[in-house]
Amino acid sequence: MPITDLTLPELLEFRPEVAEPADFDSFWQETITEARQRPAGITSTPAGGPITGLLVEDATFAGFDGDPIRAWVIRPRSAGRLPAVVEFVGYNGGRGLPAEHLHWAASGFVHVIMDTRGQGSGWGGGGNTPDPHGSGAALEGFMTRGVESPDTYYYRRVFTDAVRLVDAVRTLDFVDPGRVAVTGGSQGGGITLAVAGLVGDDIVAALPDVPFLCHFRRSVALTPGRPFTEVTQYLSVHRDSADAVFHTLSYFDGVAFASRATAPALFSVGLMDDIVLPSSVFAAFNRYGAEDRDIAIYEYNGHEGGQLFHWQRQVAWLRDRLQR
Repeated sequence: MPITDLTLPELLEFRPEVAEPADFDSFWQETITEARQRPAGITSTPAGGPITGLLVEDATFAGFDGDPIRAWVIRPRSAGRLPAVVEFVGYNGGRGLPAEHLHWAASGFVHVIMDTRGQGSGWGGGGNTPDPHGSGAALEGFMTRGVESPDTYYYRRVFTDAVRLVDAVRTLDFVDPGRVAVTGGSQGGGITLAVAGLVGDDIVAALPDVPFLCHFRRSVALTPGRPFTEVTQYLSVHRDSADAVFHTLSYFDGVAFASRATAPALFSVGLMDDIVLPSSVFAAFNRYGAEDRDIAIYEYNGHEGGQLFHWQRQVAWLRDRLQR
């Protein structure tokens, strides 16, 4: 598996101009303000099953348009308010089974895993959250659903769901609201950047792992495989729609969200990644708004990145930030 992109010295200096609509901030302010008109509630019931050393709860919260979104809440059996890690999952995965997600809670954190609406049939243990909103003509997958307009684009709903979950988690009586971090790999990393840019100091840290959904123009043009090629295929049929499509995507680019983020961040990147180009990760990392930012570089890895090796680094890094 070869190096897929720029050299590391080039990546460290890669600061491209990424298209950003003039009304980016007002678009998202209006979207989140409207969503927050509903109470930031989260309800849960014991999940049952074979796990007894941790508390496992099946949760539901109100996301975009008040749609019910599922999540797992997995936490230690200790009393008091604990730090929380809210996790967003990769493309076409769901919240899966609780047994897939024990490591954060076993390390002393409240761990909340969001089910991604409409997804959950590509890998892992599945998902349980439908997306009740329709779409115009779209390729199979999620990248072009509603891409005719930022108002109808699929990721407007997903990013809003994620913000509302952070709001809800901060209300839980066993969570310290000042110590809530967000994380996720691939698509989950892109959602992490969106949340970091949208909620600011409401989170204590962001940990985007090989983040997807960054620098759309470059990624669509150069990435050899899906999911970015869903956009390529769509445009090969809708030949006169490129300007409109990239205008829509500019409202959802992780680079724009990264530039607005203020929480400390630990990124990761695989230099042999052919699903998320390293240059797209560095485009976001180099524009990230907080001075306290770092990136773990896995020179000989692809989209799998550092896996649990990197998770151990995340735990140590996050614990250090929580103690400051």
